[in-house]
Amino acid sequence: MPKAKKGRMTVPVHPICHRAIHANFTNAQLARIGTDRDALLTDETLARFVEWVADKPPNFHAPTRRPR
Repeated sequence: MPKAKKGRMTVPVHPICHRAIHANFTNAQLARIGTDRDALLTDETLARFVEWVADKPPNFHAPTRRPR
């Protein structure tokens, strides 16, 4: 849950994944989803991103575009 929505628990997330999550979801949507990882992956765009990034090295970084 985003800190802006009173979230207190932190989970380490790679920076490229963090940007992809925020490019596809608003803070309000993330607050409703909570800690349900599977709910995030029901989003087709994020699921495709996770599939794409899965074979990249841990230090991989790339720009993330916001949807139009």
